[in-house]
Amino acid sequence: MNLTRRHAASLALGSLLSLPSLALAQGAPLKFGVGMFQPDREKNDATYRPLAAHLAQRLGRPVELRTVDSWEGLAKSLANGETDLALMGPWGYVLANHFAEAQVVSTILYQGKPEYFAMIVTHPDSGLNSIDDLLGPKGRGRNFAFGDKGSTSGYLIPVHEFQKRGIDPEKHFARVLYTKHQAIQTQVTAGQLDAGADFNRNRNVMIAQGLITAARSKVIWQSAPLPNDAFAVSAVLAKDVAFVKRLQAALAEIGPLLASQPTLLPANYTGFVARDNAFYKPIRDAGLATGKLGAR
Repeated sequence: MNLTRRHAASLALGSLLSLPSLALAQGAPLKFGVGMFQPDREKNDATYRPLAAHLAQRLGRPVELRTVDSWEGLAKSLANGETDLALMGPWGYVLANHFAEAQVVSTILYQGKPEYFAMIVTHPDSGLNSIDDLLGPKGRGRNFAFGDKGSTSGYLIPVHEFQKRGIDPEKHFARVLYTKHQAIQTQVTAGQLDAGADFNRNRNVMIAQGLITAARSKVIWQSAPLPNDAFAVSAVLAKDVAFVKRLQAALAEIGPLLASQPTLLPANYTGFVARDNAFYKPIRDAGLATGKLGAR
């Protein structure tokens, strides 16, 4: 995310607008925001309703689920009191923590692992065989797609990699797009885009579902391991230590429950593990290095 002063002010102001008495009131509904992990809002809501119902039962409070279209929007909603709990991408979490003191309580597991990888993909007819090709003369004047500016793997991490190599994508490429991860893979494999940023989980699922073919999605760069999506709470709720412990316990139960209740999480997600803010240091470091995290 290219945080302007207006964005920063919006997030900072949001932290002042949260209502502690409402968020902490016994029995008050908890507003649970979820990023757009699925292709559309209806499917996303349906996918995460079982998780919301589980949390409501274990916490003894109504949980109101809503899908937020962008990672940037979810970070802002957690900051300004529209959301109490959030399942969000790592970069969105770091933004909400930096500007509004939201706190991670757990990290989601994918096939038993709390980490994943960013990547850059092209198609086999592009003539690009490495990131050096992409960022060198062969890649100059091509078109390139990022995810939305609140995306970790789709924006922050590849931008950081480009910066380390002295490349400004807006100047190097003829056209830079910002779109959804699935659209990036679909358009790259169709030859409509020369290259784009994605993450391994999305690519693997799209291949498994037959949405793209592995032969048409050529990986030319992969990042170091990155922390998975964060389950975070607002700054207000983070101060309620007893509540945080109950929430972590409710999340920790999900892994064992999946054998009998497989709809609690989407396919390949296998539970949650307790993690704190330090786990997201690689994302924070990238944000600081790229200048995307400014003064609070």
